[in-house]
Amino acid sequence: MTQSPEAASLRIVMAQLDFMVGDINGNADRIIAACHTAHTEHAADMIVFPELALTGYPPEDLLLRPHFIEDVEAAVERLCREITGVVAVTGYPLQRDGALYNAAAVIQEGAVVACYEKQHLPNYSVIDEKRYFSQGGSATVVNIGQVPVGLTICEDIWEPGPARRAAAAGARLQVNINASPFHTGKGTEREELLALRAGETGIPIV
Repeated sequence: MTQSPEAASLRIVMAQLDFMVGDINGNADRIIAACHTAHTEHAADMIVFPELALTGYPPEDLLLRPHFIEDVEAAVERLCREITGVVAVTGYPLQRDGALYNAAAVIQEGAVVACYEKQHLPNYSVIDEKRYFSQGGSATVVNIGQVPVGLTICEDIWEPGPARRAAAAGARLQVNINASPFHTGKGTEREELLALRAGETGIPIV
């Protein structure tokens, strides 16, 4: 019997790990190990990693070094080879058509099956993403099992547009990966914001 989308469910692991800035190979090791644990110990359908997990956050001027981006691309290929049994969503810098994006890759069955480019780039306080990244502009929705999952990254969830575009594109669950700086009261502020966004779209947010 085919399960209806309304009745479909996913088991999701959120991997809140300490990724070191610049340690691409070490971070890839951590991602692969967490995927193995999610699959073997938690029977997860999907595991979600933070924003720019592969490079650590914030990578800053390391992004300006060509060999750094080449190392990232090699690490993504390695993740595709070594992640099995679970769908992984991880953050990384994506270079495409001469532009660099703060991106989220969906890795499934040996390939990057979808990629989302961050739409709202923060440029205040300790964050200066506009120095390094180009701005994305479109929704990304990918079917995980029977659930259409929309992707956003960090600052995207603080604005109504990206979540609404994902919902309009068919998302029934939203995954927002982030590496947001902490300050006193941030937890409550974040919960109120996510409740607002979920209420606007009628879609739960991970």
